[in-house]
Amino acid sequence: MDAGIHSIDCDIHPSIPGTKALMPYLEEHWRDHLSFRGIDDVELTYNAYRNPFSCRPDWRPPTGKPGGDPSQVLEQALDAFGASIGILNPLWGGPVVYADDMAFALCHAANDWIAATWLDRDPRLRASMLVPFESPELAAEEIEHRARDRRFVQVLLLAMTEAPLGRRHYWPIYRAAARAGLPIAIHAGTGYRNPPTGIGWPSTYVEDYAAQTGGFQTQVLSLMTEGVLTKFPELKVVLVESGVAWLTSFLWRLNKTWRGVRIEVPWIKEAPAEILRRSLRMTIQPLNAPKGEEQVRRMLDHIGGDHMLLFSTDYPHWHFDGGDAMPPGLPAALHRKIRLDNPLETYSRLMETLQ
Repeated sequence: MDAGIHSIDCDIHPSIPGTKALMPYLEEHWRDHLSFRGIDDVELTYNAYRNPFSCRPDWRPPTGKPGGDPSQVLEQALDAFGASIGILNPLWGGPVVYADDMAFALCHAANDWIAATWLDRDPRLRASMLVPFESPELAAEEIEHRARDRRFVQVLLLAMTEAPLGRRHYWPIYRAAARAGLPIAIHAGTGYRNPPTGIGWPSTYVEDYAAQTGGFQTQVLSLMTEGVLTKFPELKVVLVESGVAWLTSFLWRLNKTWRGVRIEVPWIKEAPAEILRRSLRMTIQPLNAPKGEEQVRRMLDHIGGDHMLLFSTDYPHWHFDGGDAMPPGLPAALHRKIRLDNPLETYSRLMETLQ
């Protein structure tokens, strides 16, 4: 394929080993603060590395967190699946720490650590930047600073936040991202500032995990109805690890309801589904779709969007076995588009690789 670029993996998860690894990148005040308080890690509970879903069994290292060894990640995620570029999405608790200044310091240090430990190691790697998204002004400051490094290609948020992401409280993030030409990635996960379901706290992990789809739907609704996608029409929103099939009925219901009550949202001047087809992108692991090619083709026709799908392995998470990261049923004629063309269109900074 073009310039030797065969495919782009849009969702690889490196692990941050703990705050000790970040000490060289923190100001003295924060080094002393973390040491004094005995804070050796701020692991994201939703992505607890001991959870079986957090790592496919044959990818789990004998010791340490999954995704912690760059050599292993490069071999198992990029080399094994023929990916020429991999986008790192570090899932970590730093962005959701309640203390705003600490969250900012941790995100800033983690981004420096990712750049030095991963991006400097292999030119095939790119990364999402961590930001303290519950403090949008500080998040915008980190975006403006980090955007100078062209290897950071998007801004990473979680699917379950303190308030719906469309609220104007969060708009400094989108303004800074749009100015830098960076997509917003929303990944499954939560900081547990609210219950992960709309009716309270669940009893089991399986409820928590399955409820993430509702979180994604709420965020897409909010970004649409609050006017983010019309205020920032150039902004791309990438749903990572969201599944895909749920979008078919969601778009139908959204269009239907908008026709009846669109007086509430005069800034939406065309069918919401059309705006979402322009702005929304989705990674393919997990696809959560029927396995037959005809059924998958019908699903893609319903959402109107084979251009919306981005190749991903979701390494090292356990969404598939074996050596084929393309889910069953995706027509072979779309493989190049999903593996290469769609990611290049979504991430403008990756086009620099071809120049």
